[in-house]
Amino acid sequence: MGLNGFNFDCFRKWCMNRAINLIVVVAFLLFVIITIFAASIGSNSSSIIVNSNAVLSTKKIGWGIKRSDNHEQPDLGAENKKIIDEFNGIAMGNKDKPYIYLTFDVGYEGGYTNKILDVLKENKVCALFFITGQFVKTSSDVVQRMIDEGHIIRQPHLQTLFDARNKRR
Repeated sequence: MGLNGFNFDCFRKWCMNRAINLIVVVAFLLFVIITIFAASIGSNSSSIIVNSNAVLSTKKIGWGIKRSDNHEQPDLGAENKKIIDEFNGIAMGNKDKPYIYLTFDVGYEGGYTNKILDVLKENKVCALFFITGQFVKTSSDVVQRMIDEGHIIRQPHLQTLFDARNKRR
């Protein structure tokens, strides 16, 4: 017994029981939230639909180049060249035309993209910009400038956003 007949020992036990009950409830709620989150991730991944009539091949193709000693362009291999041509890809360019392909990865803007665009415009040079979806959302004005100035824009590992090169021809 404590002051005025108050039982501190009983009060301490009551507080401990309440704390344990609170911990159990919080742990249960966390378990439910994590389970719901995990289930939503699983259900979202199964809802991805490929909108194509083409069947994707699972054939394994080695990717690489065969270097030569004669200072010619390396050989990509017939199978790789066929795939590149089928999807209008560019690999190593054309050995008969002296072009250099400039590519830039733009995603997490550090303030340099407009400066790069200024230099490219000043020198009448077009480039290829790989941009992220987040960059499109946050810097649509810069993306529009890329398009207006004739640059090629791609989103890595996703569909083509815009091919200004074809528009200008």
